[in-house]
Amino acid sequence: MKIFTYVLIVIAALLCIYNATKLDFENLLQGESVVALIGIVASLCAVLILLIFMTSRKIQDKVNNQK
Repeated sequence: MKIFTYVLIVIAALLCIYNATKLDFENLLQGESVVALIGIVASLCAVLILLIFMTSRKIQDKVNNQK
């Protein structure tokens, strides 16, 4: 499960980088740039959720080992 989570984080980071290449800084809120911005925000949210998941698994493992 740990490796799968790391793979998902890498994929989300790569999607963020890809969407950053699609940005048109002169017209950020028009056309394809809006889609790229949404993609960047979504991939950053995915990374954040996966990091929270990893942290919660570590906490759960520590709690289970104390019992």
